[in-house]
Amino acid sequence: MDAAFTRLPLGARPPGRWALAARWVVADTPAGRRLVEHGEVVVEDDRVIHAGSPFAGEVAARYDMGEALIGPGFVDLDALADLDTTVLAFDNQPAWRKGRVWPRSYVERGPYEMYSHDELAFQKRFAFAQLLLNGITSALPIASLFYREWGETVAELDAAAEAAGALGLRVWLGPAYRAGGMVVEPDGRLEPVFDEARGFAGLSEAVAFARRSHGAEGGLVSALLAPDRVETCTAGLLAETMAASRDLDCPVRLHMAQGAMEVETVRRLHGATAPGWLGRHGLLSDRLIAPHATVATDDDLALYAAHGVTVAHCPLVAGRHGGVLRSFARLKRMGIRVGMGTDTTPPDMVLNMALGAMLCRVVEGDATACSAADLYDAATIAGADALRRPDLGRLAPGASADIAVFAMDDVHMTPRIDPIQTLILGATGRVTRATVVDGRLSMRDGQVAGIDLASARARAQTQFDGLLAKYPQRTHGHPPLAEIFPPSYPPMEGGHA
Repeated sequence: MDAAFTRLPLGARPPGRWALAARWVVADTPAGRRLVEHGEVVVEDDRVIHAGSPFAGEVAARYDMGEALIGPGFVDLDALADLDTTVLAFDNQPAWRKGRVWPRSYVERGPYEMYSHDELAFQKRFAFAQLLLNGITSALPIASLFYREWGETVAELDAAAEAAGALGLRVWLGPAYRAGGMVVEPDGRLEPVFDEARGFAGLSEAVAFARRSHGAEGGLVSALLAPDRVETCTAGLLAETMAASRDLDCPVRLHMAQGAMEVETVRRLHGATAPGWLGRHGLLSDRLIAPHATVATDDDLALYAAHGVTVAHCPLVAGRHGGVLRSFARLKRMGIRVGMGTDTTPPDMVLNMALGAMLCRVVEGDATACSAADLYDAATIAGADALRRPDLGRLAPGASADIAVFAMDDVHMTPRIDPIQTLILGATGRVTRATVVDGRLSMRDGQVAGIDLASARARAQTQFDGLLAKYPQRTHGHPPLAEIFPPSYPPMEGGHA
């Protein structure tokens, strides 16, 4: 890496017109995406003014990244903004016995916030830093509501907007809201409970937040409406949500077609799959982003295709829980836009692209079903198009200066072949050397503007451990923590097995 580049201040735009040069550059041209060897990207203020072969004009500085790949920053349509509790379910099932569904006894005592406001604000800041470490420049954050009193608060979303500005991350924000949730009865039955008035109150707060915050932090913050999961919503709440999205001209993200509990609940309540239910009410549209589609039926996918719904493909979190998209290639053949999401720890988009490619080929039984370029385009162009932002996910004149730089001389990625294939075969975003957002240097060599990651990591672990200690309170039967999350192997006691 250029020595002068290592001296640039984090969190600021380099002065004047400047260039990043590297062995390879991904450039978007009117004829399509191209890979340029010995290319460069030129930035002025917050915009790319050139991407391709060496720039003939004058620049204030040129930073040579050496054996690296320069590409557009990733667009994460389902980006974790949390200390990930889904990892607790990796080896601990069924979820309703492991604190992932509220027991009736907990509901009757009154659900409460298990984090303070400061803890909620911190976890979003910490999560945003993790996204930048992995070359993610645009994110639609998501956090679990399992340990919340009900939904996200406007105060924590205000803190999230401030964190995005301080760290330099482009975000679509909106407090998550819902009209209900699942409860475990004493006999183990799962029952939905609803409070629609509370859902409408949450939507009203979300709309007010959207009007007030859109364009904040120098344009880094955009509006998003984020009803929680489809089984926690009513038709009325979703109808008002889609109407508000048209009025605000903003996307809606709604998790559906993602799991057995949802399928069973929605069929019991509405006699249809979730996409079928929304289709019946005219609530599917090209503003809708729908993670994960792993249990989508043929009819569901046909509805997605007909109405322009974008699927946020999150192969890592799905695969951890035995789910798979069937398949990335098939959805693309159907004309469904497929963007990428991370939705778990680590928020490693490169790993998700790698796993997405592998699972697609396994499901299709065909090694030619998809390419590295297909997944790379999904993580960049498709996500940007879902957000109606043609200036994102691309490196071309006029595009926003959102850039990710990846080391191609890493010892773990040898021998190197084509750089896009090498990156995805390597299956790790830990080779991300720098992340630029809006022309600002947000991350370089593992350091993120506005946060001390070493101390933040220690604080995150302490905070997570504190949350774990509260799990027996909100777990069916209230077993001790060691029973909810037993170790992989029995602990050795007294020096003897």
